[in-house]
Amino acid sequence: MQFFKNVTNIDFLGRQKNTFVFSIVLIVCSIASLGVRGLNLGIDFTGGTLVELAYERSVNPSDIRTTLSNAGIEDGVVQYFGTSKDILIRLPVDPEQATAEQSSTVVGALRDEVGEQLAESPEGGLQQCVSPAGAVSDCHIQMRRVEFVGPQVGGELTEKGGLAMLYALIGILIYVAIRFEWRFAVGSVVALIHDVLITLGIFSFLAIEFSLPVLAAILAVIGYSLNDTIVVFDRIRENFRKMRKGQAVEIMNRSINQTLPRTILTSLTTLLVVVTLIVAGGEIIKGFAIALLIGVIVGTYSSIFVASPTVLFLGISREDMLPVSKEGAEGDPTP
Repeated sequence: MQFFKNVTNIDFLGRQKNTFVFSIVLIVCSIASLGVRGLNLGIDFTGGTLVELAYERSVNPSDIRTTLSNAGIEDGVVQYFGTSKDILIRLPVDPEQATAEQSSTVVGALRDEVGEQLAESPEGGLQQCVSPAGAVSDCHIQMRRVEFVGPQVGGELTEKGGLAMLYALIGILIYVAIRFEWRFAVGSVVALIHDVLITLGIFSFLAIEFSLPVLAAILAVIGYSLNDTIVVFDRIRENFRKMRKGQAVEIMNRSINQTLPRTILTSLTTLLVVVTLIVAGGEIIKGFAIALLIGVIVGTYSSIFVASPTVLFLGISREDMLPVSKEGAEGDPTP
């Protein structure tokens, strides 16, 4: 607790050469991975068919993959969707099969494995199946929903997702330049590009599926990282105007140390929620939570070791932060 009562005196900017080298290495590795491996795009971007199934008992996804592989369906992605009885199967676009045919082929192969065939069932009720003995009962495998995303829609989502991130960065550049100073605007955008590239690079290197929820998480990371950076920048601006002595590097170091307890507490509480989502949130939001986890860690790092050092590198000075005096504001107005 003593750490949070007293202001620390850590020379963050004195380590800027080492942190810049570290960040550049991470960015180069991320760009290399994106160029060589690319992103593991989900059907939201590539197009395909999504089939949600409900089993009567718990089932192992690896057994389902084996069954589909034996039936000639090699490219399906099988994962839990909530409980161990709920399964989500993602299939790439097949130009030779319609969506209904793809889903029927998948469900048919899985039902054949347990030895049952679909029978006529009442409209709106559970699907009925016929067992090898001829008995009719509720199917062990119930099809809950089938969704299809065409390649054209996926391509449009890819384009609009990239434009959304670009527009966000441009808007941030303009906002920070107006509120603070152009050097701060450049520093904040450099930090945000740093965060996005490293997050995408980790997703590429680990081949984690990149879907629309992941894109939403990256946009959320941009907002989180910017908020953290703005807090530091606001304290820097305030100290430039309050502290009559000291070089720019000393004032900026002092500002980072003053906001450090707030930065650490905010990051820790956010990480606590994100880790809970990863552990207990299920497969459907796992990618979203992983993107937030990476983004919060990298964003906290960049607000200290990337944004402020970039502003210092661009040559910020006390004069740049002093308010502009209006013409005629000085002097005695009385005759």
